[in-house]
Amino acid sequence: MLEMEYPANNQDHSADEVRLQSYVLAIGQHDEQALESLYESTLSRVYGLALRITRNKQAAEEVTEDVYWQVWRTARCFNAQRGTVMAWLLIIARSRALDYLRQEDAAEICEAPELLILEPICVGDPQDLLIATQRKTQLNQALLQLDPIQRQLIALAFFRGLTHEEITAYTGIALGTVKSHIRRGLKYLQDILVKYSVENTSS
Repeated sequence: MLEMEYPANNQDHSADEVRLQSYVLAIGQHDEQALESLYESTLSRVYGLALRITRNKQAAEEVTEDVYWQVWRTARCFNAQRGTVMAWLLIIARSRALDYLRQEDAAEICEAPELLILEPICVGDPQDLLIATQRKTQLNQALLQLDPIQRQLIALAFFRGLTHEEITAYTGIALGTVKSHIRRGLKYLQDILVKYSVENTSS
């Protein structure tokens, strides 16, 4: 059970909750400044819980980033009748931290697909090395052109090795939406890479 450390003064607590709820409401309207304000107001407790569960600073930082990313996506779903903003954040943090522990023995995590380094290939001469470098550059450029959500889901599927069902559990995105985003993202990548290939051949 999560410990809720409220201020001793009930009026102060009420004022704090109203302020946090106003941030969440604004985040639901895609107000980035409100997200920053919520982050600054609640970071220490969210990170502290993540660190207590994962016992790893890097993991706690990743979990914390995931928490606020989910807040950005789902702020409109917050229901004040079910609890305070802080309780909501800590529930998300606990869930993400436990997810991390379950996945820590899985495939190596790639935090950003645009930083992906292709597996090295055997190069017999400088021309082969040039081709390998071009392939990596083209893939990185193609990934950067994807919608952020598509890029994230493809990273989870191919760089973390998660199944569609695991991605749904991890992100809260519906299974059908996950599949369609990944399918469209891969089709777009294929089209872009084919375009690059044709341009290089004709140049």
